[in-house]
Amino acid sequence: MRVRRTHVLAAGMAVVASAVVAVGTGLGFAETAPARQSVCQGSVTFSAEGGGPAATSDRFAVGTRLRVTNLDNGRAVTVVVTGPSGSCVLLNAAAMDLVREPGKNVVRRNVVERLDGGGTPVQPGGAPAQPGAQPGGATADPSGAPSRQSACQGSVTFSAEGGAPAATSDRFAVGTRLRVTNLDNGRAVTVSVVGPSGSCVLLNAAAMELVREPGKNVVRRNVVEVLR
Repeated sequence: MRVRRTHVLAAGMAVVASAVVAVGTGLGFAETAPARQSVCQGSVTFSAEGGGPAATSDRFAVGTRLRVTNLDNGRAVTVVVTGPSGSCVLLNAAAMDLVREPGKNVVRRNVVERLDGGGTPVQPGGAPAQPGAQPGGATADPSGAPSRQSACQGSVTFSAEGGAPAATSDRFAVGTRLRVTNLDNGRAVTVSVVGPSGSCVLLNAAAMELVREPGKNVVRRNVVEVLR
C-alpha cells in the first residue's frame, strides 16, 4: 500500500507541474515574451518645439511616421517627422507630454517603430539635409562663410541627467571628448561621453546650462568638435 501511494502521489505532482508549465506558456510571462524591434537605440528626449505632436530625426526622411512607446507606463504616441535634428527621434513638447512620466524629460525604456516611409531624401549616412549645410558637414554662418567642421548634424538637446557637464552619444565611444559650441551666443562646453544614447551628442543638464539661451531646450545652430 505504501508503495502504491507513493506512485500515485508522484504521478499527481507530475500532472500539476505539467499544468503549471502549460498555463505559464499560454500566458506568455513578460520575462520570456519577445520585445518589439526598435528602430532607434537609447533614450528618447524632446525639444521645445510647439504645435501638434511631431518629431525630428537624423536618419528618417520628412513625412516618415513613427510610433514611440514608453515601456515604463505603456503610453504611446504616433508622430510624423517634420525636419532634421541630431537624434534618431527627437519629440516636440506636445508629443513628449503624451508619453512622459510626470517630472521626467527623458524616456529611457522605449520602443520606436517605423510605420511607413516619407518623401524627402536624406544625405549619405542617413542625415537629413540641414539648412546652411556645406559639403563635408560644415555649417554656414548668416554671412555665408563656412564655419568649423561639425562632427554632428542637426540640433543639440539634453537629458535630465545630473552631475558634472557630460554627454551621451550613439556614435562616439565612452571617454571621447567633445566641444559643443552654440553659434547663436558663442558659448561652448567641453564634455566627455559617458554612455550611449539615441543622439549624435546628447548633453546632460549641467552641460546644457552652459551653452543654452534662456528658456530654450535646444541648440539649433551649433558646432560639435571631436577633441580626441
